[in-house]
Amino acid sequence: MRFFNTEGPVRPEMHYVLPPLGRWDLDEVLRMIAQQKYFLLHAPRQTGKTSCLLALMERLNREGHYLAVYANLETAQAARENIELAMTDIVQTIADEARADTGEQGLAELADDVLSNNAPTRALRAFLTQWCERSSRPLVLFLDEVDALVGDTLVSLLRQLRGGYRQRPRSFPNTIVLCGVRDLRDYRIHASSEDGPITGGSAFNIKAKSLRLGDFNAEEVNTLLTEHTQETGQIFTPEALVRVWTLTQGQPWLVNALAYECCFELPAGRDRAHPICVDLIDQAKENLILRRVTHLDQLADKLREPRVRRIIEPMLAGNALGEIPADERDYLIDLGLLRRVNGGGLTVANPIYREVLPRTLASGPNDAMPQIRPTWLTATGELDAEMLFDAFLAFWRQHGEALLGSAPYHEIAPHLVLMAFLQRVVKGGGGTLEREYAIGRGRMDLCLRYGRLTLGMELKVWRPGAADPLTEGLTQLDEYLAGLNLDSGWLVIFDRRPGIPPLTERLRSEDTQTPSGRAVRLVRA
Repeated sequence: MRFFNTEGPVRPEMHYVLPPLGRWDLDEVLRMIAQQKYFLLHAPRQTGKTSCLLALMERLNREGHYLAVYANLETAQAARENIELAMTDIVQTIADEARADTGEQGLAELADDVLSNNAPTRALRAFLTQWCERSSRPLVLFLDEVDALVGDTLVSLLRQLRGGYRQRPRSFPNTIVLCGVRDLRDYRIHASSEDGPITGGSAFNIKAKSLRLGDFNAEEVNTLLTEHTQETGQIFTPEALVRVWTLTQGQPWLVNALAYECCFELPAGRDRAHPICVDLIDQAKENLILRRVTHLDQLADKLREPRVRRIIEPMLAGNALGEIPADERDYLIDLGLLRRVNGGGLTVANPIYREVLPRTLASGPNDAMPQIRPTWLTATGELDAEMLFDAFLAFWRQHGEALLGSAPYHEIAPHLVLMAFLQRVVKGGGGTLEREYAIGRGRMDLCLRYGRLTLGMELKVWRPGAADPLTEGLTQLDEYLAGLNLDSGWLVIFDRRPGIPPLTERLRSEDTQTPSGRAVRLVRA
């Protein structure tokens, strides 16, 4: 029985799969190969790049005009800037992969010969030259995980490929495709012997084009999920299909992971007579986040990088980005963290990532938080909004300021501590905490759902030199509550101005209302 794939390249005999060669403009790719072009393929991790390259390799070799070879260079990353060690690994890896995938003979001996008789800075070029000269077919070489290499090693590889370029196709590969997460502009090229970084263009200015592998569209998501139905008879309800698309926005790994969790891990989903419904999709989503599966954990790990923080921190706070260089914005798009919408505006790539980012950042305050007795629950286990409000004020008065230092992003530390508190509230009770944030909105919106209770709240910050955000906050909360179809909610204003009284003195609450008359519990913290 086939299943949804979440590890490595797809294998049609084992996995539900969309045809890999249908994921990109195959006519354009074949035309560039016919024109002896060198180009790049890049996309976020676990989106199907390797599967596409392997499928193209198989097609080219089956047609017989080209000799196509795939090689993953990731093992050379361990050599760092030791060019001799790295080039030995790269040359031997290419030789081994060519023998395994195409049956090419004598390449191991050729690799040993060129490594013994050439400087490391020309060994790869010599190997490819001699191989191409003895081959009866033009060579098409796919080099995967190239952006895992760094510094002098990466510079040497790119310059050796550039150095042999004019001898193609008789004495050098007809086409070389470099594949990785990053586009060439963001390759980590920095020669230790030079004062500054070497730009990607100067080291590899023979690149014809950069192709980006996109996510699934809604129709492709449905097609993939329907393969399971055709094979097992188990259906996804129409609402569940929409929910998968909404949560993932077609990110291939997320689509497969949600579906695998529902159909092969959750007890109800393993019953093929039980339709996959929205509740199962939501439970699967929560399981993936709570388990911190590798894909999401790797993504969250990027939050530590300064150039990622410079964009994500103001986004979470709802502030304008300011002067962020274009290459830093493009870097987050290449990673798959963000996408452009509405003609260029940046937003988090999908709702699952939008959930993971603040949860990850709030994990520090959550771990530092003391045990809190759930005084917000009634005797029957229901969440009472008034009791929760009182518990929050007591928590913030006693622990709020002390926990701010545990938040990794200072600009939004109060938001993260509050979210950690609310995550404790919903944990174990089957509740959810939904977060909405975007550039330039000047706020973060939270929606807490627990049993029959839905609570909408808005977080604002009173910053130095700014006016009291109360009026703006009430108007914005009015709009948010209208979208949730609620007639009441919370507005929490964190005062971050210097020289203000201690929290225990300034913390207060009052009842007010929005411009349209919705009831508001206002907290000034």
